[in-house]
Amino acid sequence: MSQRDQPPLVAEHAQIGPIVPSTLHAWMVVEVESFGQPARQLRCTTRHEQTVVRPDGSTGPGQPADEIRLRHATETVGASHAQLRRVARGQDDRVTGEFVHHVQPAGFGPVHFNLSIDRRELTVSCGDERCVKWMHRHRHYGPNMRVDMMTGPKPLRQMGGLANATKTAGFDGMLFTEGGRTAFPAVTAAALAEPDLHYSTGIAVAFPRSPMISAQVAWELQEATSGNFRLGLGTQVRTHIVRRYGGDFAHPGPRLRDYVLAVKACFAGFRGERLDHHGDFYELTFLNAQWSPGAIDVPDPLVDVAAVNPWMLSMAGEVADGVHVHPIAEPGYINRHVIPSVAAGAAKTGRSPDDIALIVPVTTIVGDTDEEIARDRAAAKQMLSFYGSTPNYAFIWDEAGFEGTTARIREKQKAGDFAGMAAEITDDHLATFCTEASWDGLADALTHKYAATTERLVLYNAGNETPERFEKYGAVALRITAATG
Repeated sequence: MSQRDQPPLVAEHAQIGPIVPSTLHAWMVVEVESFGQPARQLRCTTRHEQTVVRPDGSTGPGQPADEIRLRHATETVGASHAQLRRVARGQDDRVTGEFVHHVQPAGFGPVHFNLSIDRRELTVSCGDERCVKWMHRHRHYGPNMRVDMMTGPKPLRQMGGLANATKTAGFDGMLFTEGGRTAFPAVTAAALAEPDLHYSTGIAVAFPRSPMISAQVAWELQEATSGNFRLGLGTQVRTHIVRRYGGDFAHPGPRLRDYVLAVKACFAGFRGERLDHHGDFYELTFLNAQWSPGAIDVPDPLVDVAAVNPWMLSMAGEVADGVHVHPIAEPGYINRHVIPSVAAGAAKTGRSPDDIALIVPVTTIVGDTDEEIARDRAAAKQMLSFYGSTPNYAFIWDEAGFEGTTARIREKQKAGDFAGMAAEITDDHLATFCTEASWDGLADALTHKYAATTERLVLYNAGNETPERFEKYGAVALRITAATG
């Protein structure tokens, strides 16, 4: 029987409704055009919106499709070419597995199904260990997960050599933070020496620069890298913007949203369109040929934003091309906040969540000796205590099961007790917010933990390592790219 000739799906004791969180072991998912339609009106499509058909308790994860006999008492899902998806998640790596097969006649009979991975799908706990093991044996991660090294800008004469070493080691790209030195000159020096790498700012501080300045610099770097530059923007914090840069920090979230739109309007202007951006914070209306850099032979630069709270994440999904996730973004936070908030923002502007890349920096504790591990653990505790002192990040710690961590760290910070701040970070904190492994095991550990959600993985530690460990990190990057390719 062809897919087109298949009769409707019939389901017993099923409930039709929008996707909601649940602790059931498995779901039946039928893709539909909109939420909340009566089952008899559903027509399966390839759209992102979905309606969930919840099976009764007799259906467990890992059960073969030909054993599922579901019938509905009053109405059927009218679809001539439906797909039935059984969605389950491995608790230990949070990979979403979809057992996808075409709907068969009411008896279901033998069916052929494939496994696909879609990080945008709603995920629920899979309580059957057999299901988890099956997913690990058959998982497929889709597009490559690229691996970048994070570095702060160094003296410009050093950047070319660092870029050469990064390429030789096996990294896909370099992500530049911005602190005492600015990121854009460093990217320029690195890109001129090694144009085949991917480059991104993570992040460049937005508000002290006009959107036009950021757009012009990004445009030139995009040209210099043959289309491999990403403009990462962020708000920084009020003290820096007001007291260090002498800028305005009022309404940082909406201001950054307007900033991104203004930058993209400049890109269109560079290609010859009329510059006509009227936002709540920026108004750009003048750009003639004399002052335009002109069109380039590569696509516009992608524009990413740093985001932590749900509003900012949703805004990123609405207007940006990617999200710089925070370094303490453990997988639970990514699944609870990042993915659903980005998807909600994307829906506002009719975009697919797949259009927004997640750029995730990870802190690693790696070594083959107790001494190596101890050194990395001490460094990780200092880093986590620094981020733990920020009140805006307290909810991340609390939701991960560490309530009160931020308050305790801040008490030590106010007393000038920096050693005490680091001492507040326990082994449980390290296990949650870091990835610990031997050198041979690190690539698998990171792939296992992040490949289902992450387009660009950023090795937070690599840029400040010894040459020997830097090369080992590069080998890890090569293995991850190969494993997810």
